[in-house]
Amino acid sequence: MSDFARNAGVVVVLLAVSVGFGAWTTMQDPTVGEQLISLLKESIIGEALDTSGPMMAVMLFFNNLQACVLMFVGGASLGLLTVFIISTNGFVIGSVLEMVRKDHSALYVVAAIVPHGLLEIPAFIISGALGLMLAKALWREWEGKEDASALALSYGRTFLLAVVPLVAVAACVEAFITPEILRVII
Repeated sequence: MSDFARNAGVVVVLLAVSVGFGAWTTMQDPTVGEQLISLLKESIIGEALDTSGPMMAVMLFFNNLQACVLMFVGGASLGLLTVFIISTNGFVIGSVLEMVRKDHSALYVVAAIVPHGLLEIPAFIISGALGLMLAKALWREWEGKEDASALALSYGRTFLLAVVPLVAVAACVEAFITPEILRVII
């Protein structure tokens, strides 16, 4: 198994556990989900909902790109920031999904997530895996076994060629296509 596949697997497990924990926590105490949704509306979603489709896409792009960049460069903290960002995003996603699930059908929840999630989730997984690989490269450089800067350059190239396009297309799908799908379902 390749180093990337192994690290991507770690990210998937971490993300799945944190999504589950976020959903479970919100099932136990719905005020957690209400507070998160309120915070998201104030900081991100509220602004995006009050803007045009193109502006919404730009805001979504930069918000998600920021999370991906933090997951990747978080590898410089020996992966601590990477793991924190993955876990925090997973918890928020799980909590919000639980809040939406309580008020809407399963079809609505799937339609709200799947179109852009098919692109956004792989971008998060790739970013997290690259961050963990960067952490390992730094550790191995300190042991005198690897050149972390050469690997960081290679990982950065992968980030630019894979993650940035995925996040860009996901933002467009989320801004233009997902709302139309939800209108049809409602």
